[in-house]
Amino acid sequence: MKDEFDLPYPQYRCPQCDRDLPLNEARMTITCAEHQPDADLSFVVREARRGDKSSIEAICDKALGEVEVDTFGKTFDVMRGVNLIAEVDDKLAGLLSLAIDRGELVIVLLSVYPEFQGHGVGSALLRASTAYAREHGIQCIRVGVSNDDIPLMYFYQRHSFAIYDIAVGKLVDDSGSAVAGFSGIPSRDEIRLRRPICPSC
Repeated sequence: MKDEFDLPYPQYRCPQCDRDLPLNEARMTITCAEHQPDADLSFVVREARRGDKSSIEAICDKALGEVEVDTFGKTFDVMRGVNLIAEVDDKLAGLLSLAIDRGELVIVLLSVYPEFQGHGVGSALLRASTAYAREHGIQCIRVGVSNDDIPLMYFYQRHSFAIYDIAVGKLVDDSGSAVAGFSGIPSRDEIRLRRPICPSC
């Protein structure tokens, strides 16, 4: 396993010291509901427009270093997808990029800047994706998450996604070796989750 894995930018923020953390330095803590961040942030979620291109490219660069995402055995270009954005004071706070694949809606990328995490931005983006699916008659949303990304698996499962498949060794096959991911966990497998969309719920 590669010990060094340089990510383009910090993915999380420490609630104790407020330091932004790269993925492999972040650690899990268990807290009660009273010690969760307040969801008092004012933001707007909307579908991206042409003028948002540079902001979308910037968050992709910081999250991944590129605009292309490999998942479900395909390469998706964020710039060609349906992009939902969250704005705080007219500045991009988070992005949810979607693509339609085999009649289902695929979450290509969900990224929220560390300073806006824990305030309901990701949940609001996910609700907007559900609304998009309903409007377009799509009955299922699916997402691929690396096995190490425990916070993201927690997030999706809390939002009614269920694991339905594991592409064992997929990330190793793609990159040539396991790399240290969240909290130093080797990133090896793609965990696939999905959630049905009720047309009238």
